[in-house]
Amino acid sequence: MKEKIIIFDTTLRDGEQSPGYSMNTAEKMHLAAQLEKLRVDILEAGFPSSSEGDFQAVQMIAKKIRNIEVAALARTSEKDVDAAWGSIKEAANPRIHLFIATSDIHLKHKLKMDRNQVINKAVEAIKYAKQFTNNIEFSAEDGSRTDRDFLSRIFEAAISAGATTVNLPDTVGYAIPDEFADLITYVKSHTPNIGKAIFSVHCHNDLGLATANTLAGINAGARQVEVTVNGIGERAGNTSLEEVVMSLHTRRNYLPYFSNINTKEIYPSSHLLAMITGTPVQPNKAIVGANAFAHEAGIHQDGVLKNKTTYEIMEPATIGLETNRLVMGKHSGRHAFRNSLKKLGYDLPESDINRLFKKFKELADKRKEIVDEDLEVLVAEEILKVPDTYRLKYLNVISGTATVPTATVQLEIEGKLEQKAGFGVGPVDSTFNTIAKITGTESKLLRFTIDSLTGGTDAQGGVTVRLEEKGVQTIGKGTDPDIIVASAKAYINGLNRLEHLKRKPSLQNNK
Repeated sequence: MKEKIIIFDTTLRDGEQSPGYSMNTAEKMHLAAQLEKLRVDILEAGFPSSSEGDFQAVQMIAKKIRNIEVAALARTSEKDVDAAWGSIKEAANPRIHLFIATSDIHLKHKLKMDRNQVINKAVEAIKYAKQFTNNIEFSAEDGSRTDRDFLSRIFEAAISAGATTVNLPDTVGYAIPDEFADLITYVKSHTPNIGKAIFSVHCHNDLGLATANTLAGINAGARQVEVTVNGIGERAGNTSLEEVVMSLHTRRNYLPYFSNINTKEIYPSSHLLAMITGTPVQPNKAIVGANAFAHEAGIHQDGVLKNKTTYEIMEPATIGLETNRLVMGKHSGRHAFRNSLKKLGYDLPESDINRLFKKFKELADKRKEIVDEDLEVLVAEEILKVPDTYRLKYLNVISGTATVPTATVQLEIEGKLEQKAGFGVGPVDSTFNTIAKITGTESKLLRFTIDSLTGGTDAQGGVTVRLEEKGVQTIGKGTDPDIIVASAKAYINGLNRLEHLKRKPSLQNNK
């Protein structure tokens, strides 16, 4: 009989805390709802003690998500445990996830503790957490670089104290698959009470081996895997959910296991995350990249036309990537509109559907065809946005080889119109300089990226900016067929987010 692999998703915790992937509460809620549709077993919603904003987001997710476990991360301190439990106590099935570093490198340089002190700290925290819930996970941070006998000792102590899951993380992506599998085999055979807990692995991708190490871990006896959508996470990222799940699905002869994942929600989940964060999936990304099911070479095209299995080991429909599209346009009705949004991962209340449908009709009158990316833009601009301190009312840019790039910008600032002109080295620079002059912002532009969201000469252009002011970072996103206008919208969106964070310091990302 096949054994189940538990899918522990940490997109909203380990994934979200990496540079470039910060999300506001509304965005986290939408992604959490999609992860519930994806049917992950456990959703790690955040690190509540890291900031008040994270606490509030985890609390809201815990109240809404009812069909899967919701976990909160905590260090081995009563303060962290209290914050974790306070945020998830209303969840249908809450889990407290405790961690402490165990490698000699961390003990010496970070914790300034010896091994016995670390074991005692872990045991005390687990016992304290146990008064709130029996669903407790313990992680040995930097486990792959920890002495294997010490790892066995601390896992034995953690299980005896009440941990129901023990997790061995390859925190810095240092392990090699055979080495990692051997470590797991050793620890499992030298931890007397290991049968009383689920054995979990959490791998990072610093050497590009996160998925390989995770699969090696499964074959060595791990029955829970910690993953993220699109493989996002600290540094080079985490193990990719879609890669592990589809490996189990595709190579059942070698990996005789199963998961509860609804594979048809893989692509919508990936697409939703990319839209929310403003960071596109690399084209050659396994499973969900734009080129994952594309064939350009003549030999490949010939083979696929004769029989898809010549060059495709998976059906695109398996991951929710439909080859046939329902074309949306000015004649489309509300039912088709709602359906299209659901396929993209947006299960919205009727009030939001009504508001978006009106905007959709206005857009459809201007364009011959509306594609998925257009619908995502509508959601981003109407549903996921923060309150507007600044609104773009007018933009005119003069640029060329024989003139100084000049931008005239009119903004509405809390009901009042402000207009100024400014110069720059190009149309975008002059636009940003003028907006900065009007708003008086002290922020720095850390990143500026442009993507074509749709095809054709009237393509929607997407711009993402990353801004920083006094240590607080945020992203701004804007879309428009005119890339200069899209740039202005992105910059203003970023400034609005900064203003929102200034007024609500508890929402700042302090992780």
